[in-house]
Amino acid sequence: MKKWFAFCALILGLSASALASSGGSMLPADEAMQLLKDGNARYVAGNSTHSHQGLDRRAETAKGGQHPIATIVGCSDSRAPLEVLFDQGVGDIFVIRVAGNLAGADELGSVEYGVGHLGTPVVLVLGHTACGAVTAAVQNAKVHGNIPALIDQIKPAVARAKTWSPTASGDDLLNKSIKANVWLTMENILRKSQEVREFVASGKVLLVGGIYDLNSGQVAWIGQHPEQGKLLTVPMQAKSKPKPKAKAKPKVEPEAKADDQGDTKPEAEKAGAAKPAAKPDSKSDGAGELLAPTPEKAPAKAVKGAHQ
Repeated sequence: MKKWFAFCALILGLSASALASSGGSMLPADEAMQLLKDGNARYVAGNSTHSHQGLDRRAETAKGGQHPIATIVGCSDSRAPLEVLFDQGVGDIFVIRVAGNLAGADELGSVEYGVGHLGTPVVLVLGHTACGAVTAAVQNAKVHGNIPALIDQIKPAVARAKTWSPTASGDDLLNKSIKANVWLTMENILRKSQEVREFVASGKVLLVGGIYDLNSGQVAWIGQHPEQGKLLTVPMQAKSKPKPKAKAKPKVEPEAKADDQGDTKPEAEKAGAAKPAAKPDSKSDGAGELLAPTPEKAPAKAVKGAHQ
């Protein structure tokens, strides 16, 4: 009997090890989506179960590896914690958070790890109401440090939102821009990641969008990109290569020339001050054609007075 139990334990151990090495939640996309929807419904109703957060779950995932049900690209906003709003626990969601829920090189690499190595059947891009990053892009706010480069990646979405409703302003424009920004991130994923693109095209991965309402706690599901079929057929966007630096030409000091008036100023000084150097190319990594058509419905209005 003891040998039998030992044999069963060995088989279970080998199975767990194989699952950990192969990755993947082993769930179909529709089941994974239902778990997210059910979890959000519990959170909205105040009935969160807080499962998979105990010592046993921590030990299980430390030994057996992680098998998340979804890869989620969300915003860094502290009011939108992904595990909490979906009522999930340790090892349940592969989380990628960045201000404005963008998809630059780092985020794309993380998404590829989620679908390619961990085998998540769902990739969700989740925006949220009253997003400060999108607000800054809408208002063309003066920002500092490295933030301008981040905001530049959202501006194509704002431009698209304005084509949907040229007279839109205030909360209306902000909400449309938040939705357009979700579409833009989904487009960038399909345009710039060959791996994710192939998974989506084959039906192995479901790429969807959503918008989280900070006030109600509810996620509005906006589904697959409305132009996903077209995006899967357009050529992949080539990676931008840094331009080689031009070799500096040796400076030749002009000889002083005396004229009839005894003027000994160099010719360059006589010609006036040199023109300022041209600004470097500031083309955004997120720039490009935004294919999303006019949405049927705009996301819920942002809560007035909410912290930006």
